[in-house]
Amino acid sequence: MNTKAYGAEFLGTFWLVFGGCGSAVLAAGIPDLGIGFVGVSLAFGLTVVTMAYAVGHISGGHFNPAVTLGLWAGGKFEAGQILPYWIAQLIGGIAAAGLLYVIASGIPDFSVNGGFASNGYGEHSPMGYSMISGLLIEVLLTFFFLFIILGVTDEKAPAGFAPLAIGLALVLIHLISIPITNTSVNPARSTGPALFVGGWALEQLWLFWVAPLLGALAAGFSYRWFKS
Repeated sequence: MNTKAYGAEFLGTFWLVFGGCGSAVLAAGIPDLGIGFVGVSLAFGLTVVTMAYAVGHISGGHFNPAVTLGLWAGGKFEAGQILPYWIAQLIGGIAAAGLLYVIASGIPDFSVNGGFASNGYGEHSPMGYSMISGLLIEVLLTFFFLFIILGVTDEKAPAGFAPLAIGLALVLIHLISIPITNTSVNPARSTGPALFVGGWALEQLWLFWVAPLLGALAAGFSYRWFKS
């Protein structure tokens, strides 16, 4: 049991959810000074960059069940470690959402009815996009996210730049898809807030597991074909 790796995945996923969703819940909508979609996109990217450099050498810096599955499909991760990594990531995401809920509750008019950075489609999409639109964008963007990860972590890629490229990819992904689904590409990121919102967020959570995992598998097997 590689407890240090699991601890690193917990911390990395915690930081991703707390930093990314925290920026959306606490800082995005402040009149005049709010950071908006661009700021939230940068926050998600920065969480990955910082923690990938901090603990990537310990666990590989997945922080995302889809990344773990995609790396397995790409031949870069052991099947026996998938479930322990997923558990650590989910605990990290839920813990981050819990602490964010406590902090956000510090103002009198706070309510999870505002969405609490949950992912959604239909009437719960930021711009009202359909389930099909949400499914397609999440599969597509997760595919490219994993393809980029597999490419920049290849032994032939320039050394030392992988976390930066991965973080920038996540920024771009959020810039594209926040209006559609509030951007998931990460089941752990989606699960944490959904547990505190309940209701519709839990009912729609299936899409933000199925789509990222499908995209990750497609990317992993595709990259393996390119390398063969």
